[in-house]
Amino acid sequence: MNIENILSVAPVMPMLVIHKLEQAVPLAQALVAGGFEVLEVTLRTPVSLDAVDAIAKALPDTLVGVGTLTRPEQFVQAADVGARFAVSPGLTHVLLSASAETEMAYLPGIFTPSEAMAARELGFDHLKFFPAKQAGGIGMLKTLAGPFPDLKFSPTGGVNAKNFRDYLALPNVECVGGTWIAPEEAIMAGDWDGITRRAKEALS
Repeated sequence: MNIENILSVAPVMPMLVIHKLEQAVPLAQALVAGGFEVLEVTLRTPVSLDAVDAIAKALPDTLVGVGTLTRPEQFVQAADVGARFAVSPGLTHVLLSASAETEMAYLPGIFTPSEAMAARELGFDHLKFFPAKQAGGIGMLKTLAGPFPDLKFSPTGGVNAKNFRDYLALPNVECVGGTWIAPEEAIMAGDWDGITRRAKEALS
């Protein structure tokens, strides 16, 4: 499955920061109960890869991927634990070469028009826009639509429950990502019902 197919499954992608391995599967189950079929586990904690492994085994029909991928070896590590896609905050030639060694779909990130042009030259037409708020948010995405009508963006960073629908209203936004559906405090508290409620609200 390519990245376009994955991003088209739902307009919102939960970005998960998991600190305790035992929380991985209950968290994923809560999000699936809320309607999500695609989950992104960020590689920001020591248990991230083990969390992907646990979710992939417990919920094989769920598309679980990794985010915050910044080093080439992480592609193989993620693929080995069942990740179906990878998302990075930027794009380098080293990451591009490493991505070709796995069958995972890949969504690289950009911050500026020059980076968007460089990514397009390398064959990417779906890009993560990060950090969206600091990069100009909705105004910048409207501006990018002019010179880059062929590119689709997935903004993250500053996207939340109050503004995500405004982002999704833009014709060049394919999907948004954020942590507001499963915030760290809710995960640490084991508030699975609350997370399921937020998931349903985001998809309503």
